[in-house]
Amino acid sequence: MMASAKGGSYPYLLACWLITAVLFLMLALPIARAEDNDQKGNSSKVMEAFEQQASQIKTDRPSTIQKKHLTMFLLGVPLLILLLITGALGIAMGIYGKQVFVLHMISAGLTITLAFVHAIVGVIWFYPF
Repeated sequence: MMASAKGGSYPYLLACWLITAVLFLMLALPIARAEDNDQKGNSSKVMEAFEQQASQIKTDRPSTIQKKHLTMFLLGVPLLILLLITGALGIAMGIYGKQVFVLHMISAGLTITLAFVHAIVGVIWFYPF
């Protein structure tokens, strides 16, 4: 008789625990949602501040674009000059047999370095258009 009494009360005990858990969840969820709404309110205020800063930055954009173009031009002019010097030294070595290998290699190294800088700056500044 004891075994059947314990076995019979077990489903009721389980049902009581399930009902208690469901009631707890029903009471706890509105509190959690209220906290989420407060966080959403704060995040929207932060986003508004960022949007205001972005709009101020966009008004200054034409002058910064001109400065960026000038910087790219000032990087491009020495790059073209170094490229011509490297080519001239290579031609002098190859065709005329001049001993300018070290100067040619130094010029080539500077040309490649400036080309990488020019490319990286161009991609960083102008990729998103």
